[in-house]
Amino acid sequence: MRDIVVIAHNIRSTHNIGSLLRTAEGLGIQKLYITGYTPYPKHARDSRLPHLAEKLHKDIHKTALGAEEQLNWEQCEDVFTVLSRLKTEGYTLVALEQTADAIDITTFKAPQKCALILGSEVTGIDKEILDYIETKIVIPMFGKKESFNVVQAAAMTLFAFRFS
Repeated sequence: MRDIVVIAHNIRSTHNIGSLLRTAEGLGIQKLYITGYTPYPKHARDSRLPHLAEKLHKDIHKTALGAEEQLNWEQCEDVFTVLSRLKTEGYTLVALEQTADAIDITTFKAPQKCALILGSEVTGIDKEILDYIETKIVIPMFGKKESFNVVQAAAMTLFAFRFS
């Protein structure tokens, strides 16, 4: 089985993070890294104001339904710290983004150790991050919309990674 981790960077919606936790847990993802301004569940050494941590945790829990307690996750504000560490550990960094050089997901074969990077619901993955990552993949669109919801796209991609 592949060793797959996910990096959720600058995702603003607590509901998307809860759903991503649940999706990642259901697909057997090893770890979710939560970076940038992405909201995260409360934890033992939480430095946020208690009422803020509790509100965000409650909102995330609505869609995570306990996955936040079952899935291994880590919050780190600096995405490049996480990307550098994963690269050193032998992970291939893969960005899910619509770029000119993106590989169609239907032809992409996921490596044994794979780190999937997801970006903002509105603006996608920052250019600085895309410049750091060699492999970009894209899900082909057949309708009139230009993109999928970040968690729907992640679910399709992670499922494809399991069977590529």
